[in-house]
Amino acid sequence: MSASARPLAPVLRRRAFSLIGFRGSQAIGLLVLVAVIVVAPFVLYPVFLMKVLCFALFASAFNLLLGFVGLLSFGHAAFFGMGSYVTAWTAKFWHLTPEIAILAGGLTGAAIGVVFGWLAIRRTGLYFAMITLALAQMNYFFAVEAPFTHGEDGIQQVPRGHLFGLINLNSDMATYAMVAVIFLIFFWLIHRVVHSPFGQILKAIRENEPRAISLGYRVDTYKLMAFVLSAFIAGIAGGAKAIVFGIATLTDVNYGTSGEVILTTLLGGMGTIFGPSVGALIVQSMENYLAPFGSWVTVTQGAVFVICVLAFRKGVIGELNAFFKTRL
Repeated sequence: MSASARPLAPVLRRRAFSLIGFRGSQAIGLLVLVAVIVVAPFVLYPVFLMKVLCFALFASAFNLLLGFVGLLSFGHAAFFGMGSYVTAWTAKFWHLTPEIAILAGGLTGAAIGVVFGWLAIRRTGLYFAMITLALAQMNYFFAVEAPFTHGEDGIQQVPRGHLFGLINLNSDMATYAMVAVIFLIFFWLIHRVVHSPFGQILKAIRENEPRAISLGYRVDTYKLMAFVLSAFIAGIAGGAKAIVFGIATLTDVNYGTSGEVILTTLLGGMGTIFGPSVGALIVQSMENYLAPFGSWVTVTQGAVFVICVLAFRKGVIGELNAFFKTRL
């Protein structure tokens, strides 16, 4: 490279990251994230990594609602689980290609999100949380009784199929590549939404809803849009999980899954872009590597959560952000 061309390199890099919406430390974080996603399957079991990515996307969807709008939902498992069921059903019985089946799962999550959101967003705080929990439990009992879910047996032996009718997903590495691309696409989408004018309005609603109303914003409309978008992405995450593991069960729609995504988000860092991904890695690693301890897994997880809450009040990424801000 000539001497005259060298100064252009940093400028081109900055412009490239600006085009996708990442700047400064976030651009570095994105590079690290992509590098980890690329290298990880050559070091760790790809199926475990796919589970981490699915739950990271689920937690990112939940964080969009809690961290940037200030709405605590106790019922996000409804979108994740029904997205999983619909994806599994359409892939197994309608023989849809995996990308269409996963999209169907996302649209199902969005459709349920419209109903749940319309009923819940008129309330705030604990009332909102309890309404979402009640609606999610109704959804759970529907999943228990609905014929297409097969009750406690779930929908099993879901074929992975061929991506776009061409790429055979029976290979774990091929499926991992698909899940990684899905995660990165929606991770970028969430980042763009958060840093758009729409995202700034959501933050204004979180910080001071009465003032946002006084400025003329239709707060309920913005909250409903954020709720539906979060439900759509949660449905996509559930659909991807169904394709990866070839099964959709009642566990996906149970309230325990809603609690798990809340803990994942709080542990990683609520209101941060990278926090939910880190939280998902920690939680899923504990579930995977502490399995030999049997019933002590829950106790160990509880102890780890207590320590993390005491040591990292803003979550792992939140505390790291605060540390570097004070040092730089």
